[in-house]
Amino acid sequence: MDSVPGKVGGKVLLTMNFNHCAFMLAFLRDTNNSQSVIDIFNMLEERLTLEVFRTLFPVILTDNGSEFSNPGLLEESPISGKIRTRIFYCNPYSSWQKGHVENNHLNLRKMIPKGRDLEHFTQKDINTVVSHINSLARRSLNDVSATILFKKLYGKEVLDKLGIEHICEKAIHLLPDLIAK
Repeated sequence: MDSVPGKVGGKVLLTMNFNHCAFMLAFLRDTNNSQSVIDIFNMLEERLTLEVFRTLFPVILTDNGSEFSNPGLLEESPISGKIRTRIFYCNPYSSWQKGHVENNHLNLRKMIPKGRDLEHFTQKDINTVVSHINSLARRSLNDVSATILFKKLYGKEVLDKLGIEHICEKAIHLLPDLIAK
């Protein structure tokens, strides 16, 4: 899990990467604080159910950013009071410890260059970007896309609830004009 800022002081993305299948999620946040991350966790649990949340996110590795500074509220469900995940932190200045996230960010930055204002984007726009990135066939996955692999592992219903769709290879577009605003 990581944050990707847009314009300084503006909206931010929360990214979540599934290392075993190179699949990425991204969520638009108005501010880069711990409550915005907690709100996304709560939304995901409500949308997916606690059981599915636990299946998808049994353990989360992140950096020591202030937005991840409240592990208790991330780990514990406000609905059931049960543990929904476990949060672990990388060593300081060790981004290589979450290298898959950084690799997906390279593709994300092709479409949303560093410093680009995210103010006019919607979550649907971000889902479109992530759908295109996840639909790219990857050599590391034996030329299968992350979306196809994720769907095989967790099912189409989960993919639909996350708002991600498979884009056919010929329609994949990894340039900023995909969501020009």
